[in-house]
Amino acid sequence: MKSSRFQLILGIYAFWILLFFLTRLILLLLSWENITPTLYNYLEIFTSGWLFDSAFYAYAMIPAILYIGLLPQRIWAHRFHALWLKLTLFSTIYAACFIAVAEYFFWQEFSVRFNFISIDYLIYRREVTDNIVQSYPVIMILCGLFFVALLLYQPLSTLIQRSLRSQEKFSRRCLIAAILLLLPITGFFTINQELRNISANAYVKELASNGPYQFVAAFRNNELDFQQFYTSLSTRKADTLIRKETAEPNSHFISQAPFDIRREITRTGTEKRSNIILITVESLSSDFLGYFGNNKHLTPNLDALIKKSLFFDNLYATGTRTTRGLEAITLSIPPTPGRSIIKRIGRETNLWSLGNVLNTKGYSSYFLYGGRGYFENMNAFFSGNGYDIVDQSKVPDDEIHFTNAWGMADEDLYRQAIKVADHENQKEKPFFLHLMTTSNHRPYTYPEGRIDIPSGKGRAGAVKYTDYAIGELIRQASEKPWFDNTIFVIVADHQAGSAGKQALPIERYHIPLWIYAPQQIQPEINNSLASQIDLAPTLLGLLNMSYRSCFFGRDLLLAPPERALIANYQNLGLYNGQQLAILGPKERITLLTGYEKDQLSEQLTEKDNPVVQLNISYYQAAASIYKNGINAWSSRNDVPAHTAEL
Repeated sequence: MKSSRFQLILGIYAFWILLFFLTRLILLLLSWENITPTLYNYLEIFTSGWLFDSAFYAYAMIPAILYIGLLPQRIWAHRFHALWLKLTLFSTIYAACFIAVAEYFFWQEFSVRFNFISIDYLIYRREVTDNIVQSYPVIMILCGLFFVALLLYQPLSTLIQRSLRSQEKFSRRCLIAAILLLLPITGFFTINQELRNISANAYVKELASNGPYQFVAAFRNNELDFQQFYTSLSTRKADTLIRKETAEPNSHFISQAPFDIRREITRTGTEKRSNIILITVESLSSDFLGYFGNNKHLTPNLDALIKKSLFFDNLYATGTRTTRGLEAITLSIPPTPGRSIIKRIGRETNLWSLGNVLNTKGYSSYFLYGGRGYFENMNAFFSGNGYDIVDQSKVPDDEIHFTNAWGMADEDLYRQAIKVADHENQKEKPFFLHLMTTSNHRPYTYPEGRIDIPSGKGRAGAVKYTDYAIGELIRQASEKPWFDNTIFVIVADHQAGSAGKQALPIERYHIPLWIYAPQQIQPEINNSLASQIDLAPTLLGLLNMSYRSCFFGRDLLLAPPERALIANYQNLGLYNGQQLAILGPKERITLLTGYEKDQLSEQLTEKDNPVVQLNISYYQAAASIYKNGINAWSSRNDVPAHTAEL
């Protein structure tokens, strides 16, 4: 065979494909108990995986193909160029090994290939880098990878010598380069996310993917237009359904414009002026609680608080990320496909928020975060929607006693909350404090001596410390003059894990909700099926407030919806206790049944199913309202002059 510069491209391709194969095999073994693949499934996993692997390599090699094809022969054969090629080859091998190890740890944490989360890991360098350094033996791993790359480099280095000896005419190089460049062009038009849909099992879909390819795909799909990618109903049909869903006995709509769900909520009697401290707890899964069957005694304070609270035991998070939980609680809007509204820079402010509504009632609204609020764009979102900000950057150093990668310990955050509450109480003004904690997160570190599990030893210790800190907050607050007039709300932002066999594993969205005010609210267990979007209307109902609403949620004590909205960045679900309808891109609709018997069945379906239609109406309306600014906030909240035809 005639020697060619492009042998280097083919040799490195073989190396990458082998590495991707081994990575996929290891991830398969890690997930063995969650999948039951047949021999045909194995073939599908590795065949689809090879196509994605090849597509990634085809894209990645475009610069190398152009470089190899166009570089003049006199430079190509130069000894300094040989040294440059050797360094480049070694760096490529090292990078490939690094990606494989990163995929291993990412899979252990999230049970998926690279996605939106991995993009965040690049954007928020300080928090993520500190978290990784505090969680893993980074130096040892990097040094180990160096020696592995050095071993792998030896057999591959012969490719450089053979390539350097090649004598190819410019015309021949251009021809080969043109042929090779047809591969990424072909891949662009033929390789897409549909190739992952080889099974109903989410683990199988992920294994059939390629991590770096999914990483790039996440950049392209950060926001999806509902009308373009999803099945929709006629405007009239969807509007009729969503109005029926958001209507309550004490409400009336103020406009007939399509999807304008703004309505007047009217209550009789005196409005309460109770303070609110709303704590969104990082990763507080329902299955951490003794109430839900956990026998590790990780949450003694929270379990004891159930008997003293209005406790909702059938609540679901709308998503699997903090921003989704904060979005749902603050805006009471279903999760529109793509990135959370909180992170859509330039379009994340001046929205109909719980803080804005309470501010019109004379409240002072605050968002308090244990870390630095630039993370996930939280400061911009909350400050632009009616909240004052208190985050780690605004707290004096002598008031912070412990920090890790994500911020100050929960007890330091709670001290700041009490400080703000004391300040607002002196002004004789009701306050609304929305807190976001950080301690229940890898690297799972916290102040020593608080609980019987040493810091940094895993999730169990972080959960128990989280529980301890909440217990201390309630104890300290009970000594304050404002305690009797304060409603404490404790809810998770999302579960600790998101992996499951289905695209939207319902059990990985189940979270607890406490509403605790011993002088105001009678303890009770509420079994209403609901999601985080129902929290804001329920709170305002407890305060007996009349207000104008653009919330999708409903007051769980007045008209429980008996549905939960759950989603990830592409799949949009509605669960009614017996069925889960899922909308996917390319107008794909899936229906899961048999939840009441714990015998799940999954099949593709059409949009004439009533549960599917209800699902479509929620997400179609949410996308339209957000896109057209219907939920934009103003102090007057006038009805728009136009009232388009349905």
